[in-house]
Amino acid sequence: MFRKAKQNRIFEDVVDQIQDAVLEGRLPAGSRLPSERELQEIFNASRGTLREALRVLEQKGLISIKTGAKGGAIVNTLNTDQISASLDILIRYQRVALSDLAEFREGVESIVTALAVKRAQKEDIEKLKQIIGQAKIRLEEGEAGWKALLQLDNQLHFTLAAIARNPIYESILKTIYDNIHRYFEKFLPLKEEVLKGIYQDLCDIVQAVEEGEAGKAGQLVRDHVYRFNCMMEENARKG
Repeated sequence: MFRKAKQNRIFEDVVDQIQDAVLEGRLPAGSRLPSERELQEIFNASRGTLREALRVLEQKGLISIKTGAKGGAIVNTLNTDQISASLDILIRYQRVALSDLAEFREGVESIVTALAVKRAQKEDIEKLKQIIGQAKIRLEEGEAGWKALLQLDNQLHFTLAAIARNPIYESILKTIYDNIHRYFEKFLPLKEEVLKGIYQDLCDIVQAVEEGEAGKAGQLVRDHVYRFNCMMEENARKG
């Protein structure tokens, strides 16, 4: 199940390997990890490094460490309460329903976009226009450019969060956009009309931002998220 940890990043690799095994179900709830000594040998890690890695996994709510003769590291039953502090984990492993993710994005991103309109400087508008220009090129490339277009869609949303200049919004949305591609890859139908719709939405959003129409820009983002989430949910039901 595990391999020797990468020696240039032992601590992070130990955490990642055990975390992946838990979240992918290879270590089910209630199961016990090998003993510390065994884990040291498996990962080729020092006792201190291993204990620190296990402590991090416990803080994330993935395991519980018990002492005594029957002690050891026990895998927890996963739920959103235990790992709510790690949005990255929830999104990365698709433990958030499409509808819940869309509901959050519709509300938060419409607010963020309205703030971006009010706080945007000339150079911010230029950044958004550059993204639109790149998106146009990717769209014209046909199917070969579709994945890059989706990445630019993410980039534009995150740029709006940066323009809003609120570090809390920016941090949360960065986590979402670092991981949301997993939902797109699994559920979003990659068809020409879908990609054209995405591009047109981005153009409309940037135009509203440039024209200083905060309410319109916020509503456009809300509609954009809602429409494409409906597509993904329909695709998920078919699957």
